[in-house]
Amino acid sequence: MIARVAVLATAVLAMSGAVAAAEPAGGAHCARADRLHVPFAERQQVSCVDELTTAGTVESGHTVETDWTGLTQASLPQPSGVPGIQVDGYFPDSSTTNTHHGWNHDAQFVLRLPDRWNGGLVVTGSPGNRRQYANDRAIADSVLAKGYAFAATDKGNTGLAFHHDGRRPGDAIAEWNKRVTQLAIAAKAVVAQRYGRLPARTLAAGISNGGYLVRWQLENNPWLYDGGVDWEGTLWRASGDNMFDFLPAAMRAYPAYAAGSPEAHQAMLDAGFAPGSEFLWPYHHQVYWDFTQRVYREELDPTFDGDLDAGIPYCQSGTPNCDADYDYASRPAPVHRAVARIGDSAITGTCGRSRAARMPVVPEAV
Repeated sequence: MIARVAVLATAVLAMSGAVAAAEPAGGAHCARADRLHVPFAERQQVSCVDELTTAGTVESGHTVETDWTGLTQASLPQPSGVPGIQVDGYFPDSSTTNTHHGWNHDAQFVLRLPDRWNGGLVVTGSPGNRRQYANDRAIADSVLAKGYAFAATDKGNTGLAFHHDGRRPGDAIAEWNKRVTQLAIAAKAVVAQRYGRLPARTLAAGISNGGYLVRWQLENNPWLYDGGVDWEGTLWRASGDNMFDFLPAAMRAYPAYAAGSPEAHQAMLDAGFAPGSEFLWPYHHQVYWDFTQRVYREELDPTFDGDLDAGIPYCQSGTPNCDADYDYASRPAPVHRAVARIGDSAITGTCGRSRAARMPVVPEAV
């Protein structure tokens, strides 16, 4: 599979004229915009933009603020002064969860090409189940201000019911990795078309689910990247020590902990939640643990709750089909194979085994 992707990438980059192009990087504002073609994109929309950071794209309509709302603190510096080209579009896909631009089409992407380019490219996948503009404040603003080209994908399915995509357990998550690979190859070609040469360095970056995608890319497609930043990436290990171990434990113990039980508090710590993180527990109980356990379990182990769609919200331990009583270790082999398919077959886990990785700053599924 890796060899086939490498051959395809070589062909795509050759078609882009990357090797033969001789014009210097950068140039006039939006130079060569009329030459840009995203390989294999079903649709693309090229815009010459006076400001590629959110200091300008919010007003110009070249971002969607709700994609990144809540991911950064209000005091985060907001750079500006980055003119260039933005390309929006989508690759062929059969699912329709992404309604941006009125397209009702998944596998949407955004590429941003600053006029003053530093020779680098940053490729990202969205955190949680958000869409392609989700990294605009946390990642894009900073890297664009430093001169990097930037690319982001919605991962091929979005929203609270992302797990409905695909035919078999793990399909929806497996598509995330495919879409990042697809975008990285296409973005390199577009960079070459715009600047006359391939990027000198390509970095993968991402938060939460996007951080997981960074690790997967670096371990499965290392030839595409020079490095990456995994920011609180979700850890999937078929042998255990993944969210299906600690989320049900939290769902069982938290109500008693909130009622003042010292035993329940110890159960939370034993599940891996760090001492001192207690101030986060009420919020994560409300918006993160229950929903995340149910929808990701439905994606990877849909038979656990029979015909229910993502279980029973906030059920008490002892309720039939309750995710608070989910025991990953005892689930049948196909469930563990589904988890291995998206992670442990390649990912070592060395990037995310700390307790901090279990306590994301923002809810995974929001």
